[in-house]
Amino acid sequence: MAYWLFKSEPGTWGWNDQLAKGAAGEEWDGVRNYQARNNMRAMKLGDLGFFYHSVNEKRIVGIVEVCREAHADSTTDDPRWECVDIKAVRGLENPVSLEMCKDDSRLKDMVLVNNSRLSVQPVTAAEWAVVLELAGETA
Repeated sequence: MAYWLFKSEPGTWGWNDQLAKGAAGEEWDGVRNYQARNNMRAMKLGDLGFFYHSVNEKRIVGIVEVCREAHADSTTDDPRWECVDIKAVRGLENPVSLEMCKDDSRLKDMVLVNNSRLSVQPVTAAEWAVVLELAGETA
């Protein structure tokens, strides 16, 4: 299993919107960055990801699961753009802020810490465990 992080502006698509989609999940559409698209192409069913609220909040608020592998993005006719579908697994009781990640030396190489603009990014198993620890949860 691989781990990921999905960033969204909460005013556009927030955690509550994701939760409302239930088990069916929702397309993670509209991504127009090749690196982010390639990350989605690498995803497999069952991979887990953090759901990150960007802009003013800048914090990890939940966990999602890939429920459909890469396919054509329905928001464009351009065949270059693909997306995955994700469904909510659970919210984090104690969200983890970007500052908390930056302050923890174990996360110094995390993509979120070094390239916070990338909308879909990989997370290592070790980073996943540290973020869950910061949230007061277990893997």
